[in-house]
Amino acid sequence: MMPRRSDARRNALIAAERLFRIKGYAATGLAEILAASGAPKGSFYFHFPDGKAQVAREVLAAYDARGAAVLTALARRHAGEPDAFVAALCDAIIREMRDADWMLGCAAQNIAAEALPADDALLASAAAVFASWVAVLARALGRPRRESHCTALALLAAIAGARTLARASRSAAPFEAIKRMRWGPDK
Repeated sequence: MMPRRSDARRNALIAAERLFRIKGYAATGLAEILAASGAPKGSFYFHFPDGKAQVAREVLAAYDARGAAVLTALARRHAGEPDAFVAALCDAIIREMRDADWMLGCAAQNIAAEALPADDALLASAAAVFASWVAVLARALGRPRRESHCTALALLAAIAGARTLARASRSAAPFEAIKRMRWGPDK
């Protein structure tokens, strides 16, 4: 007889990510993650013995991988066209947010903003997401090496701010403003 395979771990991570993106890290409780995922409490603690902080770190690792993959695919599709790359990125975020009635924030942004200052591991996980994405953005923007990191960091900060403004205003206008900026190297 084969052992029964449970999706409790995967379901808990999916539910936690969605809740962190909509409600934030601090406002999401373990009971809510359990209810949304359908995971039994015992199974949850078997998979996540360190509780909510461990779930958040694992959510961030998966969120980073998916985000970096999307950024990389967009960069390939718009190779040599940094402004088109940024426009496509903004359009993708607009679609995702509009489809979720403007409720989805960024998991890394929400967790970083709400983690306790003493939770070094959780803050390091959020910082790793941002560093990963900045590296992909820097390559995609095609600026000279000395400028690329700074420009990529500015773009990520603009997108994070635009996401917050878009949630509050329920509008794509902040992303449209980013699209009007020039992100490629000066000719």
